[in-house]
Amino acid sequence: MEQHNPAFQKIPLATTNPFSENLRRLQALFPSIVKDGQIDFDALKEELGEVEEVDKEHYELSWAGKQEAKRTAGEPILGRTLKYVPEESKNPDSTENLYIEGDNLEVLKLLQNSYVGKIKMIYIDPPYNTGNDFVYKDHFAVSAEENAKAEGDISAEGERYAVNPKTSGKYHANWLSMMYPRLRLAKNLLREDGIMFISIDDNEVGNLREICDEIFGDNNFLANLIWEKKYTRSNDATFFSDNHDHILCYCRNVECFKIGRLPRTEEMDVAYKNPDNHPKGLWKATPLHAKSGSANSANFTYTFKNGVVFTPPTGTYSRYSSDTLKKYDDNNEIWFGQDGMSIPARKTFLCDLKNEGIVPSTIIPYKTGGHNHESVEELKDIFIKNIFTNPKPTRLIRHLATIANLNHESLILDFFSGSSTTAHAVMQLNAEDGGTRKFIMVQLPEACDEKSEAYKAGYKTICDIGKERIRRAGDKIQKEHPEASLDTGFNVFRLADTNIRWIAAETGQVSLEDAIITSGKDLRDFMPGYTDKDVVYEILLRQYDIPLTAKIESLGKIGKRTYSVAGTLIVCLEENITNEIIDKIAGIEPVPHKIIFRDSAFGDDISLKENTMMRLDALMQKHSSGGKTPYRVEFL
Repeated sequence: MEQHNPAFQKIPLATTNPFSENLRRLQALFPSIVKDGQIDFDALKEELGEVEEVDKEHYELSWAGKQEAKRTAGEPILGRTLKYVPEESKNPDSTENLYIEGDNLEVLKLLQNSYVGKIKMIYIDPPYNTGNDFVYKDHFAVSAEENAKAEGDISAEGERYAVNPKTSGKYHANWLSMMYPRLRLAKNLLREDGIMFISIDDNEVGNLREICDEIFGDNNFLANLIWEKKYTRSNDATFFSDNHDHILCYCRNVECFKIGRLPRTEEMDVAYKNPDNHPKGLWKATPLHAKSGSANSANFTYTFKNGVVFTPPTGTYSRYSSDTLKKYDDNNEIWFGQDGMSIPARKTFLCDLKNEGIVPSTIIPYKTGGHNHESVEELKDIFIKNIFTNPKPTRLIRHLATIANLNHESLILDFFSGSSTTAHAVMQLNAEDGGTRKFIMVQLPEACDEKSEAYKAGYKTICDIGKERIRRAGDKIQKEHPEASLDTGFNVFRLADTNIRWIAAETGQVSLEDAIITSGKDLRDFMPGYTDKDVVYEILLRQYDIPLTAKIESLGKIGKRTYSVAGTLIVCLEENITNEIIDKIAGIEPVPHKIIFRDSAFGDDISLKENTMMRLDALMQKHSSGGKTPYRVEFL
């Protein structure tokens, strides 16, 4: 534990500061380059083996507003939190899935600590920038009223967005400035073996590829998948019938990522027979020669046990060494034709190939990844017709999930979640293979057009549609798989203003209006309308490696307002700290990693605070087994 003195450690006001995190990571990689908290760029160049450039110009995509987009990605988010909405949640006590309502830029910033390096797969279907799409305006420093005057429209929930017409002088720049910070933050959340898929059309695929190369590194680019979204031709098109979308694939670290292989189809297996009744079953003859190889494999001759001599045809090379051919010959894995003396070939067994699977193709035909009409029918099956515009089919997401090589416990994020196709697909996958994959859906509560079928059906925002789809799809999947133990629930969180007076708690300043609503120490520390659970969740967002789905338990034996989070974090919101409370906290097993108290619980008595912490430290070490146990204390 740190030494106790008047400069007690406070919970940070901001959830995270990406720039500070980058500095910390650089220092971990190259300790010599950080000096007095500053980067020595000459030292960094030496570590990277770079020679000083004569000309500072280099290849990159630039646009008006790029530097501001970079600053936006790095700015900490202040005075915002995620508020738990139990009445909108499904199976709240058991689910590990999340649905978050709010601007995804703010949400991604709030998730940085809890989910950094935790997401296996991210899929997003962002606005395509066709001239009619919404582009989010990321000006958090101005008030809602000021922003409305500057930008025009805001949503009913106060979220800022506006149409980005092609007539705008910053048509591409506005879209790029929206995407850049979100992709920067999303990359942080990926595991080292994680992968991100981004759906896009021809309007911005070139620009998107360039900013992704910059953010992820072009060495982590895996493919530009082409999804055949339509099976019919639009004969009224001006030039071409638009039958495809792009899906850009980037991994976090190409050295760690392993591609998932696809199952074989029946059509692929038709050519496999077993004319000689081999015990390994069906097989197909594969030539022993190839078009490429070494010089040694070109001048190659091998004589099999039956006397047949194999020499690669002119201009080709042997696929196998003499030792390998001998092994195949001994195991009866060479085919010499019906007469037993024809040109030899290797028997490629279907049983071996089924275990390996097949390498994914960069083309996703509609027969594999579904199509637009199919996705509309999926929604119609659980809702009504035309309730959502251009949803993606669950088959496409499930296909991408196979490529992503998900294990059964993987976490999947979609922060442009729309109608919640991704959540639907994850639940379907789990039903099919017994997995326990979890999802996080993030969606801006964009208002539905009052003339739309969705609005007429009672859905005021896209979030209303997305949440209801998860409820209905989950019930349908569970009914179709009654034997499966499925998590079809989700906890709902909504982007909101802070519950904690981060500034007022230090200055002691509160308004007369607030003074009427609250009283005592709660007036100093918290905002009107707060609950203890709201405060605990807000504190949780400032911790590392504790998910929002972590179990929160009330420790009634210690105090009415003391809570345990995931068994590692103790949040003590008691108004007064007594020796009895300290003694009970010190006796918790296993020892928590962190304990949080309210500053106001000690009043202005620094000596009381120091003596109490000394007592806690002595008791913690006395009760812990195996010597001194590290823990940390912070104050609210």
